[in-house]
Amino acid sequence: MDPKNGSSLTGFFLLGFSDRPQLERVLFVVLLIFYLLTLLGNTTIIVLSLLDPHLQTPMYFFLSNLSFLDLCYTTSTVPQLLVHLRGADKSISFTGCVAQLFIALGLGSTECILLGVMAFDRYAAVCRPLHYTVIMHPRLCALMASASWFIGFANSSLQTVLIFLVPLCGRNKIDHFFCDVAPLLKLACVDTTGNEDEIFFASVIILLIPVALITFSYGQIVRAVLRIKSATGQRKAFGTCGSHLTVVSLFYGSAIYAYVQPSNNYSQDQGKFISLFYTIVTPMANPFIYTLRNKDVMGAMRKLLYLCVESQRSIVNVSTDWVILDFHDQWHVLISGHSL
Repeated sequence: MDPKNGSSLTGFFLLGFSDRPQLERVLFVVLLIFYLLTLLGNTTIIVLSLLDPHLQTPMYFFLSNLSFLDLCYTTSTVPQLLVHLRGADKSISFTGCVAQLFIALGLGSTECILLGVMAFDRYAAVCRPLHYTVIMHPRLCALMASASWFIGFANSSLQTVLIFLVPLCGRNKIDHFFCDVAPLLKLACVDTTGNEDEIFFASVIILLIPVALITFSYGQIVRAVLRIKSATGQRKAFGTCGSHLTVVSLFYGSAIYAYVQPSNNYSQDQGKFISLFYTIVTPMANPFIYTLRNKDVMGAMRKLLYLCVESQRSIVNVSTDWVILDFHDQWHVLISGHSL
């Protein structure tokens, strides 16, 4: 590796929250709990969507994609952050930094597009209910999900190359807890205005085009719902879309703040906490937002728990029967021996 263009042979140092040792201890406990909840919640969504036939619909297909994406997104940054919070070594290799930036950007970009696709799905469900199964054909759903992943990682490839082409002149201390765009550009020893403009333009496309689609979809949904005369029907329609709109607000609010603003307005400390929000808090909250008021998911969860309890009971009953049979066999052998 050329030392003029990157780091030393040891890679980079992620400063993170090392200037606040007391905060590091608190963050370690909080983030560990949030990470375990993220793993539990998103894995539950994926398993339920695969096992329950009632959840094998376009909405839950996209929700499973979102849950898998959130699992990967959180895992790309949080385990390393937990290690750094508890240890003195804050280093990351050059290859590891490139990989982390590429994966995090790819997953973040994919989520932007996927949330737009999910808004279109809700539009079709509410505004075109009679044609919903024709519009949201399984092949089209698979195509839209695949396109989201492809475009997301194509954007990530472009931005990662642009960032690591910038000469760093041996600077290797990143004032962040993971390899991200703005902190890496701050290491540059040349004017990065051109790179920043290109990255800003790509970020605007990835963030704002899905936002425009979401705005249009929900504008049409509101118009359609207001035409429903039944108050029950209105509540059901809004309830169907409320969870998705909450997730969109949480994710896009933090992502737009982090990526769509001039670099001279970027506060490093604020950036760290905003990054914590969209890398761990939002992925942890998504499963709970989608399930707490969702009767289908709660019903599938109760059914799965019931089947698990019943299977455990069956195992216990079979084991008990074998013990009783074994006891009877030994008793007969004992009686036969005394008779002889």
